Amino acid sequence: MKTEVPPGVGAIVVGHFPLSSGEWIPPHTHTHHQIAWTRRGVVGVAVGDSYWVLPPTVALWIPAGVEHRTGATRDAVLCGLYLAPERCALDWPEPTPVGVDGLLAQLFTYLGRDDLADGPRLRAEAVVLDLLRPLPALPIDVPRPREERVRAVADALIADPADARGLEAHARAAGVSRRTLTRLFVQDTGMSFERWRTHLRLRAALPLLAEGRPVSAVARAVGYATASAFLAAFRRTVGTSPGRYLNAES
Repeated sequence: MKTEVPPGVGAIVVGHFPLSSGEWIPPHTHTHHQIAWTRRGVVGVAVGDSYWVLPPTVALWIPAGVEHRTGATRDAVLCGLYLAPERCALDWPEPTPVGVDGLLAQLFTYLGRDDLADGPRLRAEAVVLDLLRPLPALPIDVPRPREERVRAVADALIADPADARGLEAHARAAGVSRRTLTRLFVQDTGMSFERWRTHLRLRAALPLLAEGRPVSAVARAVGYATASAFLAAFRRTVGTSPGRYLNAES
């Protein structure tokens, strides 16, 4: 689905979209570049197998024409800034997270006003474009399996990331041998079973952490016995701590 953006005086048009808990906007594209951000709550954006969690400190640049889904695990208000490609100095070709400090957040809100004269609007847009800086944080990829038996195992883990069953038990449930499931997982997802499950658990943890839940409670909710085990897995996989990842720190 392609969505059109109404024309504006400058390069940026701002829209606000309330999202209730668990609500997802179906896959769609835009004719404009988009900056997805939330001032309140936590928003998720999925592009293919890649998934970004966006607290108020992080926004996501989504290039024009890139299909994506947007949703929220808790009530939130999505702020979409739409930038006309022909009038925008930036042209990042890939989805790119950007840090949102107090000044940038205020500018996003300021540009959403209906009573701005053309001059102030254009000056504010120029400052926004000057402040956008890519973050090093990478999305946590969880490839969606296509093979029926692998998909059955994946669905069970998506439904309950804390599922403690090992590869042998999941293989029996899927009606295949451990060796066969090991081979199928790599063929279908490009990852081993353990690596795929780790990525799934970390992805499931991010919205909970962004909502401010204690690390120990989040670790248990996604299948880790201790907070230290969860933090070690996060640093090993993502390259930084959850706090730095979510607060746009290098």
